[in-house]
Parts: sequence; C-alpha cells; structure tokens
Amino acid sequence: MNRAIKRACVIGWPIGHSRSPLIHGYWLNKYGIEGSYTKEAVKPEGLETFLRSLGENGFAGCNVTVPHKEAAYRLCAQLGGTNHADAVAVRAVNTFWFDGDGKLHGTNTDHHGFLTHLQTTAPRLDLKGRTVMVLGAGGAAQSVEWALATAGAGEIRICNRSLERAEALARQSTSSTTRRVVVPWDERSHHLKDCALLVNTTTLGMANQPPLEIDLSGLATDAVVYDIVYVPLETPLLAAARARGLRTVNGLGMLLHQAVPGFIKWFGQKPEVTPELRALIEADIRGHV
Repeated sequence: MNRAIKRACVIGWPIGHSRSPLIHGYWLNKYGIEGSYTKEAVKPEGLETFLRSLGENGFAGCNVTVPHKEAAYRLCAQLGGTNHADAVAVRAVNTFWFDGDGKLHGTNTDHHGFLTHLQTTAPRLDLKGRTVMVLGAGGAAQSVEWALATAGAGEIRICNRSLERAEALARQSTSSTTRRVVVPWDERSHHLKDCALLVNTTTLGMANQPPLEIDLSGLATDAVVYDIVYVPLETPLLAAARARGLRTVNGLGMLLHQAVPGFIKWFGQKPEVTPELRALIEADIRGHV
C-alpha cells in the first residue's frame, strides 16, 4: 500500500448517489490530510474480488453501502478477517479497515450514527425503560434496533409491511433485557400510545417513493419522531410531526455521524460534524432533488 497518500472509498451498486465522498473530502481538506476518498461501483458478483484486492489496490479501507452490507459481513470471516461486535449484532458491515495485524476488520457504524445524532438533536430524551416503535425490518432497522437496545429501551415495537420479516428481526435480536413486540403493519397507528420515540427505517417518504401513512395523534406531546430518510430533508412524516409540535430528527445527521469512526481508522484523525459540513450536504441534496 502507498503509505504517503492514504486512500479510502465507498462501494455499492449503484453508487452515484452517495454523498460520502463529499463528507470525507470536506474533512480531508479541513484537517490538511493528504488523502483521497472515492466512489467505486462494485457489482454484487464482484464484491469478493474487490475486497480480496482492497489492500493491494492501495486502499486503507472502505465504506460499504447497499446492497452489499450483509454479504460483506459474511465475506469478512471467509477472507480471514474479523467482524467486530457491532457487525455481529446486526449481521452487516458498513466499514472495513486494516489494523496493525494487516488483517481486514469489519464493523457497523450505522448504530453509532443513529444514536449520536438522536442524542445531539434530542438530548433530553431518556430511552432507559421506555417504549419505542421501529417501522421497517431491513438492514437499517437492525442497526436502529440494536442502538435502541444498547440505549436501554424497555420495549421495542417492530412494525413492517412483511410480518414474517418483523418476526425474524425480533427473533435474531441479541439483547435479552429489551422486550420485542411485533406489530402488524395495518395496526401501526394504534400502537403509538406510550411510545417515547417513533423511527421510520423504510423507504416510504423518500424522493420518488410513496409517503408513509400513519396517524400520529396517539403519540404523547413530548415524543420524538425520527426518519432516517434524508432525501428530501423533510419527509411528509416529519412535516406531519412538526405540525403537531413534536420534536423531529431527520436522517442526514445519522449519515454524517456514522462516517466518523471510519475516518478515524483510515486517516488517524477524529473529525467533527460541523454546521458547515451539514450545510454543504444539504445544498447538494437540494440541488439534486
């Protein structure tokens, strides 16, 4: 590997939409680090080959986005690498790096991004022993569910359009101190009572997708509504929550904060998520919606 110029990248298929190069490019410039961060389009059938040659091609590591996160988790061990505890908990990898042992290490930082942004935006929200609802049961939901359990949530209500996937997520959850309750999709509005937090991890409300239809009237006035979608910056769900006077959190902060651990691993500097960085990404999103 070229030690003079550190290189990292994000891989996915497709990859053109990724804002990660903007984020890491901002930090490289801010901290005066001689390095690069690029997008690499990797088809599913080419994932193993790419990861095998990651170091040989001069990369200190990479981010992994859709649709590769679960496959990356499985491949890490097959390639002689190590999946760290957070990756094992959610069975998905979104960050790879080479440690001093020269081996490939994988982790998942989505839970870190989710929880850090929630705590920053709604610092008075105490989840210990509280009831929360998660909409969705895919890879993002797994990370969110793990984050909520580690934050001490007493009960997580999992609601997904496919009841079977919701049940599967509830079964595979690793925390034994948090109760999981599966809620049928058609009953989502009726189970908001007592929820301190509602989190949407589905694609509903995303640009070019149908809106998420849910009646928020059952939420208490001090509840928080979190939508991990960040294109558009304010989804119909967040607009409806704001109209009711509820605290809202969008997904852009999760994207920004999940990038921090990888930057530390690759470039040796802990970066700061600043208002300037957020404004940069918001401007890019508005320019492409």
